[in-house]
Amino acid sequence: MNTLRELLLEPEPAAEQPRMTPIREGVHEPARRAVSAPSPAHDEQIHGLVQQLFFRNESRLIRHVAFAPAEELIATAALCLDVARAVAEEGRYDVVLIDARLGSSALHSELKIASPTRAESSWQIAPRLWIAPRQTWLPDSSGGRVNELSLSRLRETTAEFDFSILCCSPVAWLTASIAQTCDGLVLVLEAEKTRRLVAAQIKDQLAKAQVPLLGCVLAGRRLPVPAGLYRRL
Repeated sequence: MNTLRELLLEPEPAAEQPRMTPIREGVHEPARRAVSAPSPAHDEQIHGLVQQLFFRNESRLIRHVAFAPAEELIATAALCLDVARAVAEEGRYDVVLIDARLGSSALHSELKIASPTRAESSWQIAPRLWIAPRQTWLPDSSGGRVNELSLSRLRETTAEFDFSILCCSPVAWLTASIAQTCDGLVLVLEAEKTRRLVAAQIKDQLAKAQVPLLGCVLAGRRLPVPAGLYRRL
């Protein structure tokens, strides 16, 4: 995977969100141990992505970002966790990783992060890092239907933290609605699989939904990618 810097699309202006004091719960020790350290090379790539995405322009700070794959089979859970962890390791901010996927297994289960008995609110998994299950904003009583009330709850969840990373389903109109609660969306593409036409169509869909496309991350590739490869989408 290459960093956002290498595949950056020109971002839309984004209004800075006010810093909010989060509602904290105690660290759940089994969950803390479940967050393992990445390899040095991978860690360097993630750090570069985080710096480019969140901290390259202090006058237009990005705080709340949705990550969504271009297609169903592209895995993004581990990427979202790595990004959230890297921001938390700055040591100055409280960060939450939010399960915003629909019709999928629970994010914490896929990541093998232990949870409290009733995972209906966020819990801490590492210093300054929390995870929020779907139930924090999309209660079971909703039948999985996303409406204005659930989106309002999602905004409230993100507002409790300095930064939030939303792990979303593949891009569709519902994903776009969820991403409208954020500063923008990062599109995750699969190297040598995602067609350029598909990426261009998604870009157009997001533009129609007025969701800023902050950039693209190319997963599953180890070789350097030319900086301008996706600039002409």
